[in-house]
Amino acid sequence: MKNTNNSVWINVGEASGDMHGAMLAKELFKRDPKLKIMGMGGSAMEKSGCDIRYSMQLINLVGLTEVFPKLPGLLRLFGKIEDILKKERPKAIILIDCPDFNFRLVKIAHKLGIPIYYYITPQIWAWRQGRAKFLQKYVRKILCILPFEQQFFKDRGVEAKYVGHPLLDIIPISDLDAIRPDPDLIGILPGSRSKEISSLLPEFAKAAEMLSKDFPNLKFSIARAPGVKEEKLRRLWPDHLPVTINQPENRYRLMRSSAAIMSASGTATLECALIGTPTLVAYKMAPLSVLLAKLVVKVKFASLANIIPDKLILPEFLFDNATAENFYGQVKQWMREPDTADAVRAELMHLRELIGEPGVAGRTADIILQDLDLI
Repeated sequence: MKNTNNSVWINVGEASGDMHGAMLAKELFKRDPKLKIMGMGGSAMEKSGCDIRYSMQLINLVGLTEVFPKLPGLLRLFGKIEDILKKERPKAIILIDCPDFNFRLVKIAHKLGIPIYYYITPQIWAWRQGRAKFLQKYVRKILCILPFEQQFFKDRGVEAKYVGHPLLDIIPISDLDAIRPDPDLIGILPGSRSKEISSLLPEFAKAAEMLSKDFPNLKFSIARAPGVKEEKLRRLWPDHLPVTINQPENRYRLMRSSAAIMSASGTATLECALIGTPTLVAYKMAPLSVLLAKLVVKVKFASLANIIPDKLILPEFLFDNATAENFYGQVKQWMREPDTADAVRAELMHLRELIGEPGVAGRTADIILQDLDLI
């Protein structure tokens, strides 16, 4: 029997998912103004008109060792969401990335007979590839955003639709291209999660101190992610070294205006790549999580800017290599040898061509709503 309830639930678990969830929500509202969208998310989804029942901060975790202490609370959260789904009976669940949480939600929704759409599928090609069969069993439609993912799923007997990368809808690339980078500005993107900020920002700061001795005219600017307090960033930065804090809405201008960027691994590095700025990629995890990752990860690179073209364009400093000395050495090379930075910029222009065309959120909304009419 067709579900006549005109509501959907969107579930995201971190800042980039919140951004993409908000874009999708706007497109869904355009096509059906009477639609009610609720779920788990952040400020971007809330501003787009979604009824946020639970904050994504409840599940914003990095690494397995950080999940275990919060497991009882997470189990209670699943129970509360299941109660809401039983009561509200949304006609669809739309999941965005965040597999460790959303895969459990998949089973809950499937048990309740609610169709599941996975938009921005988790990067199971990097590890736990067997999860493709899980998605085939429980998810009605898989909507992937990386050009090679459709073939990955097809090779495993799973139907998936490539819709393009949603960053193309968000980044005003043509406007940003008109901005001339400041040769004395270094951008710093320490991430959105508390643990990664605490582990990476002090190393970025030490690198900045070393760079400022070699290049006295350098300026440093930190991009504050949504939900991150400026006081936390200031606390982890030395008082004697001047720095500006950019607000979240200005991050793209900072990315374009910078001569080079030191960034935590994640969506931000792909944003920097599409904008065209040489960026070093840094990533740290708890020692046990590092050990587990090395055992199961099946890709050569950490950043999508390198994974998509299958070549190292942005230098990566992972785990024990994520040190101030390494960051300093890389940025110093770009500053002292401009040809090396220009070579990175040229490679990044080619990366844009691989990603696809704008209109991703609209195409995704069309696919979901048209499919729901068939149920």
